[in-house]
Amino acid sequence: QVRLVESGGGLVQAGGSLRLSCAVSGRPFSGHVSGWFRQAPGKERELVAAIIWNTSITYYTDSVKGRFTISRDNVKNTVYLQMNNLKPEDTAIYYCTFKRGDSLSPIRSEWDFWGQGTQVTVSS
Repeated sequence: QVRLVESGGGLVQAGGSLRLSCAVSGRPFSGHVSGWFRQAPGKERELVAAIIWNTSITYYTDSVKGRFTISRDNVKNTVYLQMNNLKPEDTAIYYCTFKRGDSLSPIRSEWDFWGQGTQVTVSS
């Protein structure tokens, strides 16, 4: 099993920055993908960013390109989401997630493990 624990959410003014962390414990598979989804009130959960562990290939949804950066630390088994120039529309619960294999997918049901979520609130 894989356990994911997020941290780093909070309240920030528009234009500010936050860094989310996701500690991965258990036995990650040799090939896997780590990602961050978010869900705003009344909206579907969407894939924000993802990184293929073995190749470091990344994916970003269009609305965060140039502002968010996903990275991972192999030694610490931690995935990060650096969020800069935050906007009120970035307000959501952010979930760390993990899937087996090496293919990216925006489909929620294709991800195998989830963290509990961390709230990010951006005030205008």
